[in-house]
Amino acid sequence: MIQELYCSKYILEDLKKKMVFWGGPRQVGKTTLSKKLIEDYFKQGEYFNWDFGQDREALLKQQWKIDSPLIIFDELHKYPHWKQWIKGTYDVKPSDQQYMVTGSARLDVYKQGGDSLMGRYHYWRLHPLTLDEHPHELSKHTVQLVGNLKRSFGSDGIRVTTPIEYFSAPLWGE
Repeated sequence: MIQELYCSKYILEDLKKKMVFWGGPRQVGKTTLSKKLIEDYFKQGEYFNWDFGQDREALLKQQWKIDSPLIIFDELHKYPHWKQWIKGTYDVKPSDQQYMVTGSARLDVYKQGGDSLMGRYHYWRLHPLTLDEHPHELSKHTVQLVGNLKRSFGSDGIRVTTPIEYFSAPLWGE
């Protein structure tokens, strides 16, 4: 089970107005959460991953359903001419079709001068999930992994606080 992301409702609102670019570090859940948007809100939406050869070919040929409510382009920034391609594609899309582009922080093109995409997208940076956003069924192992990241300072220097010291028992149901 994937919890609702804190910004989901805002992203859904932004999708009604412009493209949404969803960037961030590796392994934070961009792909998983974008697929979850299709599952929960856009049942007829389509997902294309630039890293998958068949998807890449379909993408370049624009082989998606004209009536798909949401098209997700994952890792599109790996295509050398992705900005020109998405601009042209977006400018002729059906008015009721929404686009989401996911990938690394390189999607944040606001900082680059002469941006031909200016005014066509909202940029969201996805950060690692917080404990509040993780499923309620957290395993003890998951809690220990997170707990081991907690550090405290004592008179003897730095020591790692154990998960039992850091987390309360109700978190894993004991």
